[in-house]
Amino acid sequence: MKYIVMILLAWTINQTGQGIYTCKNAKINLYSSAPIEDIEANAANGVSVYNATTGDLAFSVPIRDFHFPKSLMEEHFNENYMESDKFPKATFKGKIQEHPDLSKDGTYPVTATGDFQVHGVTQTRTITGNLKVSNGVVTMTSEFMVKCADHHIEIPQIVFHHIAESIRIRVSATYEAYKK
Repeated sequence: MKYIVMILLAWTINQTGQGIYTCKNAKINLYSSAPIEDIEANAANGVSVYNATTGDLAFSVPIRDFHFPKSLMEEHFNENYMESDKFPKATFKGKIQEHPDLSKDGTYPVTATGDFQVHGVTQTRTITGNLKVSNGVVTMTSEFMVKCADHHIEIPQIVFHHIAESIRIRVSATYEAYKK
């Protein structure tokens, strides 16, 4: 299924294959710091396509791929908060404003603006990050906050002190040149 998503993302961004970079194992970390308990989860199966020519960027991560240290946290995350069966993935589809020269090693600050969808709610977001080129390998990283209320993720009053209203998201994706 992951490869079907990757092919569809690549096809929708650019049908020539030139300047296309794909990532099949983006790492995503979410962290909630609250008065009673910190909550952290990791996913390592995000997929992404980046068109270096146009700046188009697409990203998708299955919600059930997030794993927690405690199984009960994972169960509550999927069933009570994210409703993973109803909203199985989070996505971003937008454009990177800058056009870094991928033929030169370096770290370039980038800004992506586009549609960010979580829990069935789409918002236009501008997300900053870094694009690093090292020996032809392209890596993108970003850290940003997501407010639960902005995506209609309800936090019951009984667990209000366990879960923060804003969740920190860290993303790291290493890309390869797309080959047809």
